[in-house]
Amino acid sequence: MKVKLFETPFFTLLSLTALIVCSTSGCSRNTDADKEKTEVVTAQGWLSLIDQGNYFESWKESEPFFQGAITETNWETSLATFRKPLGNVLSRELKSAQSQMQMPGAPDGQYVVMQFETSFANKKSAVETVTVGPKQDGQWKVSGYYIK
Repeated sequence: MKVKLFETPFFTLLSLTALIVCSTSGCSRNTDADKEKTEVVTAQGWLSLIDQGNYFESWKESEPFFQGAITETNWETSLATFRKPLGNVLSRELKSAQSQMQMPGAPDGQYVVMQFETSFANKKSAVETVTVGPKQDGQWKVSGYYIK
């Protein structure tokens, strides 16, 4: 029996959880261009943790709202189920980075939604969407993740 991983109810729930994210703090005083650059570096570092199989660390380095939406164990299980089979990253390129003040189902705040065009060993073309938002101490954290 062939299971379409990206069409399962669990994946849908994971995707919804990852996309409906929020941040509970104010914004830093950098320019929009600086924020996006800083956030791209944050997203790339976080994705690197996942690429290395450090799923617990990626959860730990996420926005507290993200941590409250999915337990560490469920996060590790989800990545082992959906991300690990894709294999090693062959290439990853930033496709877009958009600042947003509103996210569906989340409180207003500053977010940057980034899309990376990614090629994996077992999936030649995928789009990874990473959402980042500010943390209370001014540090940017990942608050959402989705693979399509």
